[in-house]
Amino acid sequence: MHHWILLGLAILAEVIGTSAMKASEGFTRVAPSLITVVFYGIAFYLLSLTLRTIPVGIAYAVWSGVGIVLISLVAWALYGQKLDAAGMIGIGLIIAGVVVLNVFSKSSAH
Repeated sequence: MHHWILLGLAILAEVIGTSAMKASEGFTRVAPSLITVVFYGIAFYLLSLTLRTIPVGIAYAVWSGVGIVLISLVAWALYGQKLDAAGMIGIGLIIAGVVVLNVFSKSSAH
């Protein structure tokens, strides 16, 4: 279970880093730029630790899938990004894919 917690923390760090990247305005603002670099470093480090026990394809699929969903929600809440019906369907499919990988796939680490 520890490896899934690390993966969750890696995802959160990536979402924070991506949110700060938007706020950095093309790396022209120092504080958000530093937050981006630090949190991406944390995200990749934590992701690398999960790869000791979770297969790389599964870990990366969950990391990127959940990250896409979360950053879409953050972009909607903080930056006013619109989520239309097609976007919501796509996010739903991503969530479904992550669930299928973790619940039904024999290649997932438990």
